[in-house]
Amino acid sequence: MSLSHTLQLHINQLREIHGILKAMKNLALMEVHKLKRVKSMQSHVVAHVESVALDFLYHYPEFATHPNSSLHLGVMLGAERGFCGDFNERLVQETVGQTFNTLIAIGHRLCNHLDNTDIEVYSKIGGANVAEEVPEIINYLLETIRSLLDTHSHQWALSTLALTLVYHDSVTNQIRKKQLLPSFSLENPELIPFGTPPILNLSPSDFYADLLEHYLLVALHDIFYSSLAVENQKRLQHLEGALKHINDDVLKLQRKSQVYRQEEITEEIEVILLNGSVESSCCGQ
Repeated sequence: MSLSHTLQLHINQLREIHGILKAMKNLALMEVHKLKRVKSMQSHVVAHVESVALDFLYHYPEFATHPNSSLHLGVMLGAERGFCGDFNERLVQETVGQTFNTLIAIGHRLCNHLDNTDIEVYSKIGGANVAEEVPEIINYLLETIRSLLDTHSHQWALSTLALTLVYHDSVTNQIRKKQLLPSFSLENPELIPFGTPPILNLSPSDFYADLLEHYLLVALHDIFYSSLAVENQKRLQHLEGALKHINDDVLKLQRKSQVYRQEEITEEIEVILLNGSVESSCCGQ
């Protein structure tokens, strides 16, 4: 097989890879746009629930005191798939040295990365590929937390748990550590409570218990959407770089293939001319 033909086969292989990566890039781009819209709506819901909670606590401050818990759970929200650069490495760096009693890792790529570290993990959970899978993953995470509390002889109650999530924030594009439980503080100056007490159809204790569960659910959705948005944004950037690299390689190989082909054509012409000269000599004799 000639060198030019070998190079052409390699070029065709690179073009096939280029097509696959371009399809992955387009999927990541669509997911980024979808998550941007979903994340914006979810953040408004979280802000509204926080406003309601602080209004309630302003009038019922006795519920703002949380009992100290011996169980501080950290949840690392990593990548499910690859092609996202240092997404998982940065999470691990931010988690090392944190005072968590136990950890839960989410995302297969993150879990595989943790296998090469000394970080001990209570449970490893597969992450979401698209936004539609987020609710299912959150439900599984809550069941895992319930099982963890049962193992530690805690009664299933959000007020008995300290819960912190370590994730990529799509707003600041930085690693953020957000404590979801205990949830609220009266020291936040941005949320000003109403002047009159809220009208409740439940007892204050039942209302606050339901509010905590609702807040945890909406806040988890907001955080998961944020992390997935950053993951897809990094994947988009990574794939754009890979596509550019492949395009550059194809151009270089095409130039090299043309040079080899010209040399091969020149050699073929020389052989034809040589054969013609030999035949002429034979005929003259």
